[in-house]
Amino acid sequence: MATHSFSFDGGDILSKMGATWFVSYLYYRRMDTSHRNWSRVSTATSRISKYNASSAFHKEWLQEVLLMNPQKLNTNTIGLDAGQVKAMAQELLSGF
Repeated sequence: MATHSFSFDGGDILSKMGATWFVSYLYYRRMDTSHRNWSRVSTATSRISKYNASSAFHKEWLQEVLLMNPQKLNTNTIGLDAGQVKAMAQELLSGF
């Protein structure tokens, strides 16, 4: 099974985690513990493991998310639209 890999530092990790999922989980961790969209996937535990092992990339990934195609971000299964994801990423970046 071939997976798309983002072409920036740590992009292979982010592609396995999912950009929208990453923003959602980071938002939960740093901004609002009532935000639980990230938990809507059955693979949350393995994604959290990838998240924990990739902290060196988190700021760069947020910057990359802001440049991502909204139509691609809209394909997530956790109930967030691209506008929400980008707004959350921007808010998170302001705290880095």
